[in-house]
Amino acid sequence: MRTAIMAANWKMHKTAAEAVAFAEAFLPLVAEAADVEIVVAAPFTALDRLGRALDGSAVALAAQNVNAEPQGAFTGEVAPGMLVELGCRYGIVGHSERRSLYGESDATVASKALALLAAGIRPILCVGETLEERESGRTLEVIGGSLAASLAGVPGERADELVIAYEPVWAIGTGKTATPQMAQEVHGFIRSQLAERFGDSAESMRIQYGGSVKPDNVAEIMAQPDIDGALVGGASLDPDNFSKIARFAQQES
Repeated sequence: MRTAIMAANWKMHKTAAEAVAFAEAFLPLVAEAADVEIVVAAPFTALDRLGRALDGSAVALAAQNVNAEPQGAFTGEVAPGMLVELGCRYGIVGHSERRSLYGESDATVASKALALLAAGIRPILCVGETLEERESGRTLEVIGGSLAASLAGVPGERADELVIAYEPVWAIGTGKTATPQMAQEVHGFIRSQLAERFGDSAESMRIQYGGSVKPDNVAEIMAQPDIDGALVGGASLDPDNFSKIARFAQQES
């Protein structure tokens, strides 16, 4: 049985003070949430204070990015060990915005995922297709190739520490959402690819859906057999909205 994982990705939103205010409002709302793991990925500048605000709760702290190097002359970058010190348990790698806006390749994503694992942080590894790729019928080809390259070097015995996030690029921040059936088709394909690479470990690996997840569609999305969670953008900025998403299991379908 895979435990659902609901992760907030705030992107470039919230100061440290705003992050603390969010935690103060959010934590009471999810205090009774059961059978779900909740993660909040904040900007680097908010991680320290947010981590202190979340301390003692069941909500895990996450980073939105990392540099694969342990230290060095990399101005403006943040190393895995720095995230460990702040209490990060997860780190997002390969988000479509990092790939498209900052030119991150599958090889770069793979190196970041390995660096996080080496530091004891669980990677949330993102893959997804553009609207053009979907409309040309290349979704599974693109996802399969990106997934294989982004997982390069991950040892089988560490596989179940990763979370895979399928994020159709055309559904991020657009208000469009893949139908549950469309999402399930890709999630099922991803699990089959994980099984080819990691064998039985694929059954315990969690695969999130990311793409305009909201309180009113999360239950239907999560009802699909291979969807184990959500990577939530805009709707995660509001504590009430994200609490409803995080507590989906307690909502009536």
